[in-house]
Amino acid sequence: MTIAIIGAGNMGGAVARGLAKGSVVRAADVRVANPSPGKLDALRAEHPDVFTTHSNAEAARGADVVVLAVKPWKVAEVVAELKPVLDYSRQAVASLVGGMPTSALDELLRRDDGALPPVYSIIPNTAVAVGQGMTFLASVRSTTALDDALVAAFREMGDAMLVEERLMNGGMVLASCGIAYAMRYVRAAMEGGIQLGFYPHDAQRIVQQTLRGAVAVLEASGLHPEAEIDRVTTPGGITIRGLAAMEQSGFTASVIAGLTRAI
Repeated sequence: MTIAIIGAGNMGGAVARGLAKGSVVRAADVRVANPSPGKLDALRAEHPDVFTTHSNAEAARGADVVVLAVKPWKVAEVVAELKPVLDYSRQAVASLVGGMPTSALDELLRRDDGALPPVYSIIPNTAVAVGQGMTFLASVRSTTALDDALVAAFREMGDAMLVEERLMNGGMVLASCGIAYAMRYVRAAMEGGIQLGFYPHDAQRIVQQTLRGAVAVLEASGLHPEAEIDRVTTPGGITIRGLAAMEQSGFTASVIAGLTRAI
C-alpha cells in the first residue's frame, strides 16, 4: 500500500515517521509533499527511503491513499490541485483536518459527473509522534480490506479504532484533547508532590511512572479501573481518604464536565 501525505507539519510529519517505522507500509511506499525544504530534509535524514517532493500532484499520483495534512484553510486549494491527477476508481482520500466531516470533503472532491472516491476522516493525537497515539478513523465508500489495512498501519503508532463518524468528535475529546487533560493531572499531582516534600523533577518522574504503571496494570488484568482501585484501597486507609477528598472536591464530576463541555 502506497500512502501520500500532503503536508509535513507536526501531524503530517509525525504520521509519515510512524508509517516509515512500521511494517504494514514500507518506508519506500511513503510519499510526502511539502512546499518548503526544511521539513522534508529533516524527514529524509531520519528515513532516507521515504519519497519526498515539493509537488503535491507528484506525491498523490498513483498512491493508494492520499492523506491531506494541511491547515483547514488550505484544504480547498489543495484538493483543487489534486483532483485532475486522482483516479477515483482506485484511490482513496483521507483528511487529518480536525472538524472536517467526510461530507465536507465530498463537496470539495465531487466531480462534474458526480463521481467521488472513498474518503476517510482520520483523527490521531500528538502521541503518534512517540508511537503511543490513539487514532480514530471513519470511512465512506471504502472496502473492508482498506479499512483493515489503514487501522493496522495506525495501530503501529499506538492504537487505532474504526468508528462511526458520529463518534469522531467524542474520540477527539477523549484522546486528542485528552492529552492536555492528562497533562493537567500530571501537573496537579506534581504540585501535590512538591507539597509532600519532593523536588519538582522528582515529583514529575514519580507521577509519570505511576501513570505508566496504572496503564500497564489495566492492560494486564483487563479489569474495570474500579476493581483495581478496590485492590489497593483498605478500610480507613490513606488511599480511601485521598479518594474521598478528591471526590468531595468534584474530581469525577469535573472530568466528565470537561469532556462533555468540549463537544
